[in-house]
Amino acid sequence: MKTLLFLLCISVCSATAVPLKNAEINYPRFIKYSDYDGVMHTLDLEEQPDTTLLEDIYRNPDNNRYLLYTRDNPLVSQTLGFNNTNSIILSKFDARKPIVVIVHGWLSDKHANSNIALTEVFLRKSNVNVIVMEWRRLASSNYVTATAGVPAVGRRLGEFLKFLHSVTGAPYETMHLIGFSLGAHVVGNSGRQLGGKVARVTGLDPAGPLWNLNRDRLRSSDGIYVEAIHTDGGVLGLGIGSAVADADFFPNGGNSQPGCLTSFCNHERAWQLFASSVTYNHFLGRECSNMLQVSLNSCRGKILNMGNDDLRKKGTGLYRLNTQRSYPY
Repeated sequence: MKTLLFLLCISVCSATAVPLKNAEINYPRFIKYSDYDGVMHTLDLEEQPDTTLLEDIYRNPDNNRYLLYTRDNPLVSQTLGFNNTNSIILSKFDARKPIVVIVHGWLSDKHANSNIALTEVFLRKSNVNVIVMEWRRLASSNYVTATAGVPAVGRRLGEFLKFLHSVTGAPYETMHLIGFSLGAHVVGNSGRQLGGKVARVTGLDPAGPLWNLNRDRLRSSDGIYVEAIHTDGGVLGLGIGSAVADADFFPNGGNSQPGCLTSFCNHERAWQLFASSVTYNHFLGRECSNMLQVSLNSCRGKILNMGNDDLRKKGTGLYRLNTQRSYPY
C-alpha cells in the first residue's frame, strides 16, 4: 500500500513550456487526448487503482508474453516461456545474434504500431532476435493501475532475460531494450533487475504523468548506455519533460512535432523517429548546456546521433535537433 500511495503522489510546481529537469509538472487531474483514429481518451490521474489486479500482478507476473521474431519468422511469432527451456531451445532464437527487446505502452498489445514498425526495421537492417514483450493485461487497465504495476512487470522481464542468458549463454552486452511511453519505464526496471549490464536501454518518450519524481522511472544506471527521446513533454504532454538518461534528445524542442496537431501524435513521433534512425542513422543532435537552450534552439555543443542500433554507442548530455514533418523526417 505504501508503494501505491507513493506512486499516486504528485508534487506541485509552476507550469512552464520549457522542459524541466528533476521537477514534477503540475498536471491537471484529467488529460484528454485524441488518437490517430480521432477517438478521444481521458487519463484520470486520481482514478482509484485496481488493487485486486495489482496484487495478482505482483504475485503472478507471468501474464506477460515474450514473442520471438527473426528473419526466419518475421511475421508469425514464436512464444518463449519463462522457465520453459524447451520453448527456447526449439525456437529460432540464436544466441550468436544480438537481441532487441521491444515493449509497448499503455492501452496497447502485441499489435501496437510501434511493435510492428520497430520489428520490421530491425529485421530489415540486420540479422537479430527481436523479442516483443506483451503486457496487455496490465496495460489495458486504468493509467494509475498500469503505472503502479510497471516495476513488477519490468522486474519480471529482467528475470526472463536472465533465464534466457542462463539457457543459451546470450551475453547481456548484446541486448538492446526499447520501450515506448510506460514501456520505457518497464525496460528501465528490467535493466535495473539485471544490474545495468545490458548494452543499451532506449526510452521512447517515457511516460510523464505520475513519473517525474517516481523512483521507479527510467534512469541512466539501467544499462551500460541509456538514451531517451522526448517528443511530447509539454505541460499537458503524455511524455516526461525532464532528462532521465545518459543522453536525452529533444527533437524540435521536445514538446510538439512538425505535422502534429494532437498530443498523441507528438507522443508517437518518438518511436517513428527512432524507427527511421535505425534505417538511416541521420539525426544529428547538438549538445545543449541547459534546458533553456533546448527550448530556444540555441545549442552549440558537440554532435551525437539520435537513436540507431549501435550496441556500442556512448554519450552523455542534453541534445536538440530539428526534424521534418514526414518520413524519414
